[in-house]
Amino acid sequence: MNLGYDKLLYLLPFDHRGSYVTGMFHFEPPLTRAEHDTVARSKRLIYDGFRQALAGKVPAAAAGILVDEEFGADILRDATANGYVTAMSVEKSGSDEFEFEYGDDFAAHLEDFKPTFAKVLVRYNPEGDAALNQRQTARLKRLSDHCRAAGQRFMFELLVPATTAQMERLGADKNAYDGQLRPALMRQTLRALQDAGVEPDVWKIEGLDRREDCEQLVGIARRDGRSAIGCIVLGRGADEAKVIHWLKTAAAVPGFIGFAVGRTTFWDAVAGFESKATTREVAVSHIAKRYGEWVDIYENTRQSVASPSQVATKQIVNRDRS
Repeated sequence: MNLGYDKLLYLLPFDHRGSYVTGMFHFEPPLTRAEHDTVARSKRLIYDGFRQALAGKVPAAAAGILVDEEFGADILRDATANGYVTAMSVEKSGSDEFEFEYGDDFAAHLEDFKPTFAKVLVRYNPEGDAALNQRQTARLKRLSDHCRAAGQRFMFELLVPATTAQMERLGADKNAYDGQLRPALMRQTLRALQDAGVEPDVWKIEGLDRREDCEQLVGIARRDGRSAIGCIVLGRGADEAKVIHWLKTAAAVPGFIGFAVGRTTFWDAVAGFESKATTREVAVSHIAKRYGEWVDIYENTRQSVASPSQVATKQIVNRDRS
């Protein structure tokens, strides 16, 4: 299998576990069977929203889900059976240091479910704890090597949390960190991981406010022959305006192939249903609508910056169809 994935990819991620269980349901581990089933049913609601969107105008070839095995095993199997793009999280939930959810058995779990992507969430700051970064890199290299050997695509979700020293330099201004420091730290992280032999097919990254930062990140992701590597932008639970800005910024840059927007898509709908403020049918429709809106925004932006030759080709195709 060649390295990379450059097809369009519009993910609905709902692999949230620890924060979702406590934040949405106020359950504390260990969960009872009834509590586990409640969480699993809520994820089925989200999945039904995804499927409703596909029954509408969302292009099925580009649509996909990201869900965990713990609460979404049946969903993963159903999505695979239906030919949807699937991503399955392999990291342990709620840990600041990357570790495998199922320890040395991670490969067996991937083989069992056969997702399109093995997905990992990692917090990595190149100016942070060097020993922590080394430990994480060693585990990530192991996962990367397994994916290459097994013909398994690999998705890397990168978060670059600020260090205490970085925030002190910026007067605790989170917006300043996101705009002034984080883009360069992300590029530095990609380089370090690539040099260590960690080779994802897709980088799932935090939103960037400036087009030039997106372009520079793609340049690193695709350096030295990695020409098919894709980047997708995540929502980070941000408000609608910020998500739209990130989607439009990324969609205008070749090398960005899509998005993964989760909580901004489903949180209010699930919360409304769980509090009995709305029906399940309404909640499902809300999720389908929100997901479809992100697809429209990304598609419209991407097409608006297409090259003149691409636009001309599209016009000819449309004319031939009329």
